[in-house]
Amino acid sequence: MVEINDKERIDDLQLKGLRLIQNVEKFCFGVDAVLLSDFADVKRNYRVLDIGTGTGIIPILLAGKTQAKTIVGLEIQESMAEMANRSVILNELQNRVQIVHGDIKKYNEYFAKSSFDLVVSNPPYTNKGCGLVNPHDSKAISRHEILCSLEDVVGSAAALLKPGGQLAMVHRPERLADVICSMRNNGIEPKYLRFVHPKPYKKPNMILIKGNRGGKPELKVQEPLYVYNLDGTYSDEIHKIYGREVTKIE
Repeated sequence: MVEINDKERIDDLQLKGLRLIQNVEKFCFGVDAVLLSDFADVKRNYRVLDIGTGTGIIPILLAGKTQAKTIVGLEIQESMAEMANRSVILNELQNRVQIVHGDIKKYNEYFAKSSFDLVVSNPPYTNKGCGLVNPHDSKAISRHEILCSLEDVVGSAAALLKPGGQLAMVHRPERLADVICSMRNNGIEPKYLRFVHPKPYKKPNMILIKGNRGGKPELKVQEPLYVYNLDGTYSDEIHKIYGREVTKIE
C-alpha cells in the first residue's frame, strides 16, 4: 500500500491505468510535460534521463507510451523525489523507472558519461535574477533558475548522452536564442523546432526543441501546434497526444 500524505491527491493520467501523486501546494505538472513526452523520440530499449523530473510525470508517461528499457528521473528537491518515487511504486514500474534525488551539476556522482540514449527536460523557464522569488519555495524552484540553470541542463546532457544521442526540451519562446546557443556551445546540434500556440492567431507561449550530440547542422521547423481551437475546445492533435477519442459531428 502506497502512503498518501496530507495535501496530496492521486490523479488519473488516462493512459493504461497510470496514476500520479501530486501535492496541491507544490508544483503540479502541466500540458508542457505531456507535450514533451510526445515530442521526444523514444525507441525500443532506450535508456532515458529526465532532468528535473518533479512529480515524475514524464518518466511515468514514457513508461506507458514507449518501449524504453530504463527511464531515470533526477530531482533536486528531496520531497518531490520522494513523492515521485511513491508514484512509481503506485504504478508498479520499479523495474523500468528509477527516481534519483540529486543535483544535475553533480551528475558524475550518479551516472557514467555517455550512458543515455535520450535526455529530456522541462527545466525552470525564468532566467536567474528576473523577478523576486522565494529561494526555498518548491514552485519557485521549479519555475526559476535558482538551483538549476539552462547551461546546467544542456552541459550535463552533452556529457551524459551517447554520441548521436538526443536532447529534447520544452521551453519559452523568449529563451529560444539562449537554448540554441547553449546547445551548440555544448556540441548538441539543434535539429527540430516546434512552436506551441494557445490557439490560432495567438503568439506561441512554448517551444519544443530536439538536438543531437555531434549532429550535422540543419534545423527543421515543424508545423505549429495549437492547444485550443478558436472556439476554446481542445484541438484534435491535443486529443491525440492525450490519447482521447475525438467524436466527429456529421
